[in-house]
Amino acid sequence: MIKMVVFSGNPGREYEKTRHNIAWMVLNSFTGSNIFVWKKKFNGQWTDYYAGTNKIIFLKPETFMNNTGKSVQAAAHFFKIKPEEILILHDDLELDFEKVVLKKGGGTGGHNGLRSMNQHLGTSEYYRLRLGIGRPVHGSVSSFVLGRFTPEEEIGLSVFIPKAVSVLEDILSLTLDSALKEY
Repeated sequence: MIKMVVFSGNPGREYEKTRHNIAWMVLNSFTGSNIFVWKKKFNGQWTDYYAGTNKIIFLKPETFMNNTGKSVQAAAHFFKIKPEEILILHDDLELDFEKVVLKKGGGTGGHNGLRSMNQHLGTSEYYRLRLGIGRPVHGSVSSFVLGRFTPEEEIGLSVFIPKAVSVLEDILSLTLDSALKEY
């Protein structure tokens, strides 16, 4: 069972609508219809969410993407949550834009936020909700992930973000085995 959901991203207005912050966009859409009281701790913000009677911690690290694991480790330690009870939402270059895939464990795919998670948790055996942003046709990967969406992608976000919210809701209400088969 998932006990903590981590929404990876970068703090600051300059990063608000960038590809690296797609998980925060999903969080904003998810929380738009819910009322949460956010608390500052663990180098980020956290709140309680209830899926039925199951209490789940929502964590929004504010350490910048490359240090996500620092925030996650602190929260996991405080709440006594094991790595296999954690789900992180993150941008993924290896997936086409708008694709959403649930996965447990695996490599980092060059994602520094996942690398930080692995280092701080001592394992890669946590769940990931991979949010496809595609690969740059040309130019650097860092410029691409820190860049804003194209006008065409902006239009696609109106479908992509609600789809990701729906998948997250399903993951939190289904058994993990069912969710892994579905997504």
